[in-house]
Amino acid sequence: MQENGNLAVLVVDPNPGMRTSLQNMLNLAGIGKVEYAINANTAIRQLQRRAYDVILCEYDLAGGSGEGQDGQQLLEDLRHHRLISASTIFIMLTSEGVHDKVVSAAELTPTDYVLKPFTVEMLSGRITRALERRAALLPAWQLAAQGKPREAIAACGDGASAQPRYAADFARIRAELHTSLNEHHEAAAVYREVLTERPLGWAALGMARALFALDQVDDARTILEELLAANPRLMAGYDLLARCLEASDEPELAKKVLEDAVAISPHVVRRLRKLGEVALAAGDVDGAEKSFRQVVTRARYSEFRNPEDHVNLVKALVTRDDLLGATGVVRDLERSMRGNPAADACRAYANSLVFDKSGNAGAAVAELQAAVTAVRAGGATSPGLRMDLAKACLDHQLDEQASNVMLTVMNDTSSGVSVDQAMHVFVNAGRTDMVEGMGQQLRAQAQILLGVADEKRNMGDVRGAVQTLLEALHIAPNNLQVMVATAGGILRQVNELGWDHPLGDTAATLLDGIRAQDPQHPRLAALTDEYQGARRKYGIATA
Repeated sequence: MQENGNLAVLVVDPNPGMRTSLQNMLNLAGIGKVEYAINANTAIRQLQRRAYDVILCEYDLAGGSGEGQDGQQLLEDLRHHRLISASTIFIMLTSEGVHDKVVSAAELTPTDYVLKPFTVEMLSGRITRALERRAALLPAWQLAAQGKPREAIAACGDGASAQPRYAADFARIRAELHTSLNEHHEAAAVYREVLTERPLGWAALGMARALFALDQVDDARTILEELLAANPRLMAGYDLLARCLEASDEPELAKKVLEDAVAISPHVVRRLRKLGEVALAAGDVDGAEKSFRQVVTRARYSEFRNPEDHVNLVKALVTRDDLLGATGVVRDLERSMRGNPAADACRAYANSLVFDKSGNAGAAVAELQAAVTAVRAGGATSPGLRMDLAKACLDHQLDEQASNVMLTVMNDTSSGVSVDQAMHVFVNAGRTDMVEGMGQQLRAQAQILLGVADEKRNMGDVRGAVQTLLEALHIAPNNLQVMVATAGGILRQVNELGWDHPLGDTAATLLDGIRAQDPQHPRLAALTDEYQGARRKYGIATA
């Protein structure tokens, strides 16, 4: 286990007296490498520069003023933006007596939380226990971080046998690794095994997630309803239950579930944002406005504030004909988001909504064109906003602009939007005439990318070639030439540079796709032999 003297600790606390007290306690515990942050934003900036072993964070970072982020919101940002790893020890320090805030903090799983006042022995004991647990789980975490999920799964089995007191922790990591590999049946089996021993909430929640991923929505819903009846403060259960209800086309019930969750734990920005989206879709404009306004207010002090939250609030206000309020929100966006890479696109799109509602079509078109220009210049907007922008362009006969925006979505391999889903924007707008033209552009782009991949391969950049081939596959997923080239490129990489589980799975899927399209393809047999040979070479068990 890591010696205390080598631990790097970050103390996040606005109170200089408390910082001094913690410094003294940590020194008495043999910990000397201590750095400080006085609020959430300075903590984030420090964590962007370096990693810490332990974070001790005061809950009330605003010092009772209500301004700025609290410790729970900081933890949410750190986990969501992956500024802390699974092995980082995060301990919340609080004298907070308000129950819902404690629930929110516990929901976002800090390693532990300590209520004030506490002694050096109490704090040292918590840190020691956390370090012992981390030392046991670290080999599995490290293998997972190195992109070796199979080895990490095996390490979990070995670790559980060697240190049975952490068996549940190892089982949880193992199930999450199976989920990361899209092996939802295997994940469900692990959760089921845990549940036969103890009715742990996280295991039931994991089982519901696995069933949801397997499209067994009704079974997932049943588990979640029973889970929440037994444990009404397991907040993530509400989020997943709402997704189940949305999938079952029951938006009103989904909204009710999220409202119940917010009533219990009102401090999680992402849930408030989701409630606003569901409320707007269900026609509850007042509820949507309330939620989006809370999101804008709570996120104001975050390093990761998102101008799209202002756009969502503008949508709700425009829907209820509050143009004055919507204009004020746009002005606030301009003031508070200056310098944000997505701000220009969001401001222009939000303005277009206001002008559209007021009947000023000319001004709306000008703002839409400005929004498209900002998006194409690299404004970091979400796929959802870009698709909404494209729909608005189609409504105003800005066909070229709509096509340009949708190309940015389809060319974005991380968007989570398939080409078929993107094409439905045109189909749903009654513009099937544009689908073939978009298809031709994508096929031409795919051919260009194949050429770029060849150049990279000839220069010895095997990894770069595969990344380019995957981009081509993303925009032309059923193109036989692209499928064959990508499978071949992946197999070249794994043979030269070592087995890669996600790429190996992609190669297997591509071979199945080639076989389905053209079982007599002249490259199929050779590629299949090469794939099987690579598995044998690296000792990969046959699925």
